[in-house]
Amino acid sequence: MNPIQKTLYIVRHGQTDLNKQGIVQGRGMNTDLNDEGRSQARQFFEAYKNVPFDKIYISELKRTQQSIQQFIDLGTPFEKLAGLDELAWGVLEGQASSPETKNAFMKLVRDWVSGNLDAAIAEGESPNQVMARQKEAINIILSHPEEETVLICMHGRAMRLLLCWMSGYPLTMMEEFPHQNLVLYKVTWDGERFEIVDFNNAAHLKVS
Repeated sequence: MNPIQKTLYIVRHGQTDLNKQGIVQGRGMNTDLNDEGRSQARQFFEAYKNVPFDKIYISELKRTQQSIQQFIDLGTPFEKLAGLDELAWGVLEGQASSPETKNAFMKLVRDWVSGNLDAAIAEGESPNQVMARQKEAINIILSHPEEETVLICMHGRAMRLLLCWMSGYPLTMMEEFPHQNLVLYKVTWDGERFEIVDFNNAAHLKVS
């Protein structure tokens, strides 16, 4: 049994107005947290502010930094990695929720779950494309053995894909990883394999 070499606290960003409205954001929408999202960020900080994070990794979209800014304010170093960005939903991004957009979204997810992992909306990304850049990001994170306890803030669909890969599951099982805004997955890395040791933890979030 290899000793634990790294512990990753992986969270989804806090709520935005587009989340609340059921509008697809994706990589191309650089939105801010709303009041609820800022409240979620404060609650997560209060619950985990005493964890001795060595490093923080976030996507290039500002909603991830806003979600963990209080940890940065403590002086914890952070780095933006494009590989942690949300999947690009192409022409669906920012479109008002309608039967047409919902159908397009659901059809695409069905295609993915049925095995077509190269499928993408026009101007968007496929799961395989996202996974390729995520692997680059994770390789960067794992290349720093001195960073034993790491906080990662990213995005819902991208997080589902990452957790599939970390668990050794095919990406077609992405729907097996539920999430909500500012939910936590805690993952250990022993030098050879990842293990999810805390699954979809929302205990720090008050019901509003």
